[in-house]
Amino acid sequence: KTAVCYLMYQSRDTVAVLDADQAGATAQSVLGFGGKVPVVATVGEGVALGAELAIVGTAPAGGGLEGNVREEVLECLRAGVDVVSGLHVFLNDDIECRVARAATGARVWDVRRVEGPFPVSKGDGCTTGARAVMVAGTDCNVGKMTVSAELSRAASEAGVAASWAATGQTGIILRERGICIDRVVSDFVGGAVEELMNVEAAGKDLVFVEGQGAVLHPGYGGVALGLLYGVMPDCIVLCHVAGRDKLKRLETPILPLSEQIALYERLMAPFKPSRVVAVVLNTHGLGEAQALAEIERAREEAGVVVDDVVRFGCGPVLEAVLAHTALR
Repeated sequence: KTAVCYLMYQSRDTVAVLDADQAGATAQSVLGFGGKVPVVATVGEGVALGAELAIVGTAPAGGGLEGNVREEVLECLRAGVDVVSGLHVFLNDDIECRVARAATGARVWDVRRVEGPFPVSKGDGCTTGARAVMVAGTDCNVGKMTVSAELSRAASEAGVAASWAATGQTGIILRERGICIDRVVSDFVGGAVEELMNVEAAGKDLVFVEGQGAVLHPGYGGVALGLLYGVMPDCIVLCHVAGRDKLKRLETPILPLSEQIALYERLMAPFKPSRVVAVVLNTHGLGEAQALAEIERAREEAGVVVDDVVRFGCGPVLEAVLAHTALR
């Protein structure tokens, strides 16, 4: 996921993708985007192409440093290539990595390392005067970060002063700032996201906050709910993968969109009348006709604006946000 999103937004800075299984191909031929960025089999090939920095592009469950990834990271550091890692395991705490780094002067950025202390949330939400939009999800890996980035860009292009707050490793790498919320001590998740959101909202009219997990996920529900109550959003955009009816890697059913929408609004009701104004449907892998049919079906079920902002543009979803926040 990290590698794919980096190629979507930063392919101009990418000299190679390291993937022995696809070596000899290009990012475009494998993914459908990324242009002529070559896929190579070894770290040495990447270095020969001028690589100065390597991003650990995988996000395995548990976030460990295992197998080939470990050896490739060490090769990079021994070659003097800086390494950016969003793993839960910190490279700066690994003895072999520290030795390799010290020998060449290579730098390591452990993206998930957070710097506190953070306050306990007071429920104040955004205090800069900007409107806050929570980009939530029905599951993990549904496109919350991508939707945050796309809506922020589209709002800016429409003349609205907008920004987005990165709360996960991939977004932080792209933004070059943010807070990895899943590494914050649970009592301080709300306070951390308040601080981050208000930094991003300074001088803006609209701030989108990237969600994590889903409130109905047994593993990540705590992070998702803590984020929601830290943001205290004026409105919510809900992301969902077309056709997904169970949580990824689990047998837990995903509730219908209408029930998900009602749940989010009920969770916010004691604090403010925050509405789910749109659903962004991830139709990746579907043909266009099938994607449009899925969007129409979801629209009937959800009763709100539904679209795929990557595939068909941000127009309807952004208009729903701007109308609700009185920025139109």
